[in-house]
Amino acid sequence: MTESNVHRALDRVLELHRSSDAEEIRLGHFDIIAAGAIPWRLEHGKLRVLVIHRPKYDDWSWPKGKLDDGEAIAECAVREVREEIGLQITLGLPLAATAYSVKQRTKVVYYWAAAADSEAEVIPDGSECDEVRWVSAKQAMGMLSNPSDAAPLLDLIAAHKEGHLEAKPFILVRHAKAKPRSKWTRAEGDRPLAATGRRQAQAVSRLLEAWGPGHVASSPWMRCVQTVAPYVTVNQLKLSTVRAVTEHAAHRHPKRAAKAVQKLLDKNRSQVLCTHRPVLPTVLKVLKDSTSAKIAEVLPAKDPYLDPGGVIVAHQIPGATPRIISLEIHTPYHD
Repeated sequence: MTESNVHRALDRVLELHRSSDAEEIRLGHFDIIAAGAIPWRLEHGKLRVLVIHRPKYDDWSWPKGKLDDGEAIAECAVREVREEIGLQITLGLPLAATAYSVKQRTKVVYYWAAAADSEAEVIPDGSECDEVRWVSAKQAMGMLSNPSDAAPLLDLIAAHKEGHLEAKPFILVRHAKAKPRSKWTRAEGDRPLAATGRRQAQAVSRLLEAWGPGHVASSPWMRCVQTVAPYVTVNQLKLSTVRAVTEHAAHRHPKRAAKAVQKLLDKNRSQVLCTHRPVLPTVLKVLKDSTSAKIAEVLPAKDPYLDPGGVIVAHQIPGATPRIISLEIHTPYHD
């Protein structure tokens, strides 16, 4: 099961994660982990959101559900929306998580914004959901049965007012677990993934599907290429290799590596960059320089920065200062 720390630029969300209860908004401290999304669209420039009716509870809520075994939180959010209302989504900005008690058990629900095409068909599954309505944010606030469900909606409303709902994800991936250096006698660039790393690469692919990035860049070294290969293959994408972010190149010319990362960031498109642990400080410095001091606190500051297969999702807005408005850190799959 994957652990996820989600942080947004809104002060109250950051305070939730840094408060004395911060450790409670983590997988290991809840009996029940769930995830969902708030589908949204614009009609004549006005924000509309999709609320669902659950016959089991006779309430109005958001599409959400519990994690399956071995499933990442982001994967769960996408799957639950698809299963409950037949809507295929990719995740946008992370929204406030909610936490409450259910029959003396603690539960947390992670939410994301999810843009929906006006032509997209919504089909309730009939069991978990028997009715859906596209309504204004104000109407939704009055319909929600559970007061805690208002928190992610307030985030969505704020993001809409700020013009942030169209943010694009820049996804940083540390390559999956490779064969040990001590047992590899050939060229370092040819050192491949270990068996666990190959399984991690499949998990990374499933996780990336939650955001559906359309562009993938990677260090040309074998272990990085193999980490993103499953996602590239499934989605029939072209892999772009960036020599400046190999271990050797970044060590010799860190400014060139930073420039290459900045160039990718400047494209402002939904994309992935896969690189190595020794290169992460350079990449993280570029991200740090593109966000606020408060959001930058989320970035890992100590070696190894990310575990093998770890992912950072940075949503960015072109032309904005700061341009990165949210960060998420997702820990990788482990055997």
